[in-house]
Amino acid sequence: MSSAAEQEIRDVAARWDRAMTGNDPHAIGAFMAEDWVIVGTDGSLGDRTRFLSLVASGELTHDVMETHDMTVRIYGDTAVTVARGVSGGEYRGTPFLLVERASCVFVRRDGQWQCVLTHLSPLPGDAD
Repeated sequence: MSSAAEQEIRDVAARWDRAMTGNDPHAIGAFMAEDWVIVGTDGSLGDRTRFLSLVASGELTHDVMETHDMTVRIYGDTAVTVARGVSGGEYRGTPFLLVERASCVFVRRDGQWQCVLTHLSPLPGDAD
């Protein structure tokens, strides 16, 4: 049986996925803490400002963002998720479709869950 906090995280993740495919940087940014960091599948580091500027400029768009098989662990006002993700869209005019292992750390501040860290690792296989 899942806790209320676990269900909140699952709901936040689903809304974040929908925001990503809406390609609205303000909607996407609502799920990220100001100090959010992403570790890309190639080990590169990115931050909230850079990521949202790519979305705002249209250089990065998503038409697919799915979360599957997510586990959630709650530690007070911190949550850790691990899932299989499928993301697709275009980056600087080049289409992409990726299957990834996605780990996220969320922190509850002022009653709202926001992601502070996303770490992506490539998974073999197609996006089906």
